[in-house]
Amino acid sequence: MKDYEYPFDPAPMERPKVLLPAVLFLATIVTTVMAGALYQGADIFADPYSLTKGIPFSLSLLLILGTHELGHFLASRRHGVVTTLPTFIPGPPIPPMIGTFGAVIRIKSPITTKAALVEIGASGPLAGFVIALFVTWWGLDHSTIVPRTAAAGSLGLGSSLIFHALSYITVGPIPATHDVLLHPVAFAGWIGFFVTAMNLLPIGQLDGGHLIYSLLGRRHRLFSMVMIGLLILLGILSWPGWFVWAALITIIGIWHPPVEDQREPMDSKRRLIAFSALAVFILTFIPTPFYIV
Repeated sequence: MKDYEYPFDPAPMERPKVLLPAVLFLATIVTTVMAGALYQGADIFADPYSLTKGIPFSLSLLLILGTHELGHFLASRRHGVVTTLPTFIPGPPIPPMIGTFGAVIRIKSPITTKAALVEIGASGPLAGFVIALFVTWWGLDHSTIVPRTAAAGSLGLGSSLIFHALSYITVGPIPATHDVLLHPVAFAGWIGFFVTAMNLLPIGQLDGGHLIYSLLGRRHRLFSMVMIGLLILLGILSWPGWFVWAALITIIGIWHPPVEDQREPMDSKRRLIAFSALAVFILTFIPTPFYIV
């Protein structure tokens, strides 16, 4: 029994192209392994075998990002929405870069109902968040505590609510004079939480924007404008990088295309999914992601 109806029969699902996503995925494995090894201080050119030091970071990061995009893909297929396969984007492996610009899927047919919009928008962040929880817990359990003087001048990472809670559970209270030197797997988990929060920003056509549109309808645009203002305020108060995010999102557009069936009411199940994903945004958001120790 279906719990929603399409206003028209969806087109037959086309088979996604495989070659380009496969090539980019293999390239991203290489670049993230290189990045992970370089973060470990390996001399990958003098000692190519030291590349193996980057495997834990690469495996953990790609697992989180891949699960996120696979969640979107499977939810899209369930609702008859045509998409590409999850496509990884390789990036520079030299620190402070991480060897990838993330992963994406491209939606190639209209999203017809609010139910589909909520499930497609929330499935990726929720799935990636669950994997990031386990990855971060394991990584923090294998991290070490070092004096802050030993890390002076290095790049520090801000802590989200969920990362702080996991750190307290696994590492315990940390004296003000010390800090956690993250295991590469914990670093990958931190990135996973950060990416989740960025995708769940309730603006435009980001995952969070889909959820806000499903809840607020036409008021979505006003809500997005307010959020852009808050990002600019955060850029002034905490981290200048928020200026870049505000500019990029504004250029991409804060408008959201309407779903085809505007009259369909939001049921309690989809509201719960939407609010759960927005709760994950609160848990993973970091006002000051980076700072100098």
